[in-house]
Amino acid sequence: MKRRNNARRVDGILVLDKPPGLTSNAALQRVKGIYFAQKAGHTGSLDPLATGVLPICFGEATKWSQYLLDSDKEYLTTVCLGVTTDTGDADGTVLEERSAADVDVAAIDAVLPRFRGEIEQVPPMYSALKRNGVPLYELARAGQVVEREARRITVYSLEREGFEGGERASLVLRVCASKGTYIRVVAEDIGAALGCGAHVATLRRSRAGPFSDADAVSLDVLDALRADRAFEELDSFLLPASRALGHLPELRLAESSCYYLSQGQAVTVANLPAPGFVRIAGEDGSFRGVGEVLDDRRVAPRRMGAA
Repeated sequence: MKRRNNARRVDGILVLDKPPGLTSNAALQRVKGIYFAQKAGHTGSLDPLATGVLPICFGEATKWSQYLLDSDKEYLTTVCLGVTTDTGDADGTVLEERSAADVDVAAIDAVLPRFRGEIEQVPPMYSALKRNGVPLYELARAGQVVEREARRITVYSLEREGFEGGERASLVLRVCASKGTYIRVVAEDIGAALGCGAHVATLRRSRAGPFSDADAVSLDVLDALRADRAFEELDSFLLPASRALGHLPELRLAESSCYYLSQGQAVTVANLPAPGFVRIAGEDGSFRGVGEVLDDRRVAPRRMGAA
């Protein structure tokens, strides 16, 4: 007997407030099941310990997920000074303990500038990056440590928001950084600079690209609506995919130009913005896709389609 497929066609972006204890993929599968969605994907992993903003793209919105993966992120983290772990966070095994009693606000404020701006960061062994097709975290669990190449990241802001001194001092930081930044490594490096070691005790992502805490919906709310099969209310949380591209300048074009772009052809347009990616809109303001203004003042299609 053929199995019945109850999957729904769902399009848009849900900003999930990920709870602690779930991997990003597990959270994705929960939400996909709640919506009975045919197609869904998340846009940037959060560690199981972490909470906060996890945009999930459904259906046509998955076309634009790369723009969210590439976006800047903001985090609020509590760093435990005086203890290092193998994972760099509270889920790991303690490797070393030192007193942080001598650390004060002046010492912290003296080292923080070292970690702002463009810096080199070595990814942690406990990460999803792969070596010869094998995730680094699998090698780490097997007791292996391999050399990792430092990557250039940008920490746009790094601010101290709280501090409680003591043997196990607690430091609260707000960090805004480029894609690929590991907050665990930022915490470890600050701990090393202070001479006491450190790990991430709590971590919350408060912003991912254009989406913030204010947009986020909890799993508890979604579960309750799913139990009532309140799909209309569930769908009301979906945001248009064009929201993921709000940071790009809008370029309104004539329908003829939109047509040629949709066919994969570049078009010549007067009064263009500076070279770079743009959000293409029709004459009526409707979203049509993403293009790129070239140096020769033409617009080339990069990803066209309805949002």
